[in-house]
Amino acid sequence: MNDSRDPILVQLVSKGIDVGQLQSFIADPDVGAHGWFHGVTRRRTGDKITQILSYEAHESMAISELNRLAREATERFELTRLVIVHRLGIVPVGEASVVIGCSSPHRKQVFAALPWLMDHLKQDVPIWKQETFVDGSSEWVHR
Repeated sequence: MNDSRDPILVQLVSKGIDVGQLQSFIADPDVGAHGWFHGVTRRRTGDKITQILSYEAHESMAISELNRLAREATERFELTRLVIVHRLGIVPVGEASVVIGCSSPHRKQVFAALPWLMDHLKQDVPIWKQETFVDGSSEWVHR
């Protein structure tokens, strides 16, 4: 179990996301549900093959907004612990660009919290994604 008093961990990272470390953050012997979402770079988008996927952010604003969302989700869904980690820079195919994990006494809260968090992260947080395809074309993707 994590001894940290703050039940929320929000990070922007430039390297691979260590899910094992995040699992220990949400561990709590008094809860019965852990829920996870791993958003990974897919190889195919429609009929295009992704060569490179990269993310940029207005980092201070992104951290602030992620913390706001995390606090709101913790209250709204009665979460005991919540972690949101988003990767910046190049994220190779098959690797996670975002990982969200949460715990609560019962499964319904974590099942409800994960899509709510992803929807609001994509809508509200100043993080932008650029896809470069094997044919040399690229595009900024509206999240």
